[in-house]
Amino acid sequence: MLYAILCYNDENAVATWTKEEDDACMARLGKVQDAMKAKGKLGPVARLQPTTAATTLRKSSGEPIVIDGPFAETKEQFLGFYVADCDTLDEAVQFAKDLAVANPGLGSYEIRPVSLYHPGEPAR
Repeated sequence: MLYAILCYNDENAVATWTKEEDDACMARLGKVQDAMKAKGKLGPVARLQPTTAATTLRKSSGEPIVIDGPFAETKEQFLGFYVADCDTLDEAVQFAKDLAVANPGLGSYEIRPVSLYHPGEPAR
């Protein structure tokens, strides 16, 4: 089963990290990623740019409206994600726990099963 591990944190706190702190965190996360990659279970990994670089298309009863910035004001922002092929939810939770240990501070990881959608193709 594919799982998306969605990473949330206060982007203002992360933005205050020095280059050395950021590099050290990325190195620790890289070790966790390498372990999943070695098992052939790691899919795409993405670190998102700040919400100040975001554009939102807001649906309405008429034409959609395009605005600058994130959809909602929140204490934590969606900062990135992992896609992992895990045999069980417990394995996905353990992967998220390993990521949490490697990443200092607060925040959260949302673990969500992924269903691939390919119109016109038979289900796998």
